[in-house]
Amino acid sequence: MRDYQLLDSGNGRKWEQFGDFILNRPCSQAIWRPKGTCEPHATFSREEGTKWTFQKQLPASWEIQIEGVTMKIAPTDFGHLGVFPEHASLWSWMRERITSGTKVLNLFAYSGGATLAAAQKGASVCHLDASKAMVDWARENADLNNLSSAPIRWIVDDAIKFLRREVKRKNRYDGILLDPPTFGRGSKGEVFKIERDIQPLIELCRELLSEKPRFLIFTCHTPGFTPIVLSHLLGQVFDAPIETSEMLLESEESYSIPSGCVARVSL
Repeated sequence: MRDYQLLDSGNGRKWEQFGDFILNRPCSQAIWRPKGTCEPHATFSREEGTKWTFQKQLPASWEIQIEGVTMKIAPTDFGHLGVFPEHASLWSWMRERITSGTKVLNLFAYSGGATLAAAQKGASVCHLDASKAMVDWARENADLNNLSSAPIRWIVDDAIKFLRREVKRKNRYDGILLDPPTFGRGSKGEVFKIERDIQPLIELCRELLSEKPRFLIFTCHTPGFTPIVLSHLLGQVFDAPIETSEMLLESEESYSIPSGCVARVSL
């Protein structure tokens, strides 16, 4: 049994297996009918308040391995679990462009899956998120992967303010990942709105690339930000091949689910 599987989806829900446990969560894209039935250990609902209902015994947290990275899984009040499996398929593309000493910047870095995938290949990583709780979670994941002493800078900060300081400090990176939210708040209450802030964010990322950069990966879950939109945004800044597509939660047993978009710039 694989540690993660999308088992089924439909009627606005998805059934996923994380290690030994099956979880049922909302999925607005899944407007089709499910193919079968799955008995979950826990169900998350937003219909009567935001809450988990536990049908079977479930630990507070557990571990899975995804694309060679061990991740702590824990149900949160928002229905998140500590990993976005649709991102994991990008890690192998990134790893192909990393050698020992490659400097990588991971923005909006969440629980650190991409950070640790890069560190496993010998990269020096700057991991940034506005949430101290998520950075602490990412550091737990680093411990699980025996990477607590790896060259990773753990930063809690507003992304744009940090990027501007890095430009002034003349720090440069060979690869950059960014997964901006539709709306977010920085570590000191700064407001991020993707429609307003994405263009200056991308331009700052371009300034921070080294003289011999390797890649930029831009993932997005904001409705309306299609592959064409990502291509236009990046094409105004980069004179380089840009590959765009939908991200998918792929299923061998049921329907794959579109889960945002990705643009990869080969530099």
